[in-house]
Amino acid sequence: MSDLSFSELIHAFADLRLVVIGDVMLDRFIWGNVSRISPEAPVPVVEVSSESLYPGGAANVARNLTPFGTAVELIGLAGSDSNGGLLIETLSAAGIGTEHVIVDPEFTTITKTRVVARQQQVVRIDREKRMPLSDTDRAAVLEQLSAVAPDVDGMVIEDYGKGLIDAALVDEIVKIAAANKVRVTVDPNPNNPIDWHHVDTVKPNRSEAFREAGLTEPPHDGVAPLDDAALLEVGRILLGKWRSEHVLVTLGEQGMMLFSRNAEPYHIATRAKEVFDVSGAGDTAIAVYTLALCAGADARRAADLSNVASGIVVGKLGTAAITREDLLSAVEA
Repeated sequence: MSDLSFSELIHAFADLRLVVIGDVMLDRFIWGNVSRISPEAPVPVVEVSSESLYPGGAANVARNLTPFGTAVELIGLAGSDSNGGLLIETLSAAGIGTEHVIVDPEFTTITKTRVVARQQQVVRIDREKRMPLSDTDRAAVLEQLSAVAPDVDGMVIEDYGKGLIDAALVDEIVKIAAANKVRVTVDPNPNNPIDWHHVDTVKPNRSEAFREAGLTEPPHDGVAPLDDAALLEVGRILLGKWRSEHVLVTLGEQGMMLFSRNAEPYHIATRAKEVFDVSGAGDTAIAVYTLALCAGADARRAADLSNVASGIVVGKLGTAAITREDLLSAVEA
């Protein structure tokens, strides 16, 4: 266990190098105002004032790492289409390494366009074509990972269920990580059941955790997490199912619960003062948690710091990333 303070841990993030592997996307935001309803259909007319592009999906996890000075490499698939070009430009502008992003002419770059008016999302438009991972792309992913693994401190597997992450690929990722003594954390997708064996931590949210455990999620209003028998059973089941060292369940307004093989369940109450937008909060949680682990914190301390970071990001609009100054101010307060 590290004796470093939270502030010292945060400053230590700048000495780390991480690789994020997963489904990368382009997040496009169209901002505007609504003053009337269309005469053509009962829908609002949005007068566009600006547009923004952000790294999305697994790339948003990478984006949550770079503000701390961490060197970040990204492994994922992009198409050779116009959105693929915009994605690469957006990644570079965010300080994310693009050398290991695989461009496949047969792949459609996953793009999510959100139209936002008066701080409310009006509609989301998705562009994607789901397809299983080809043998060629699988070989390319593993080649890129093998090249970067000797020089990284940690790996984050970010599964959005879009086709990149499958059981066979995970088996090889875990082998490469073990050979290079690199810690691995996972943000899973319940629609893509995988045995997350030999990873450090798996981080589902509450509903995902219940689905992965094969249990129906009961109402939990007013029940403290440490007194929630159903949640405690979920943690027990998932530790056995995944054989990971830890399972970190994010609980929204109830904070987080950490389940560990050799310790009692640990609850961290939320630090959020106001929940404005939960977009990307899970990405922030896994990013800061992994950084803290790689900087030397134990799982409980890493979860504490991750919870502080999540409490900041839900107070921002859109898939916002927090800065080192944001986090330092919060822990010092």
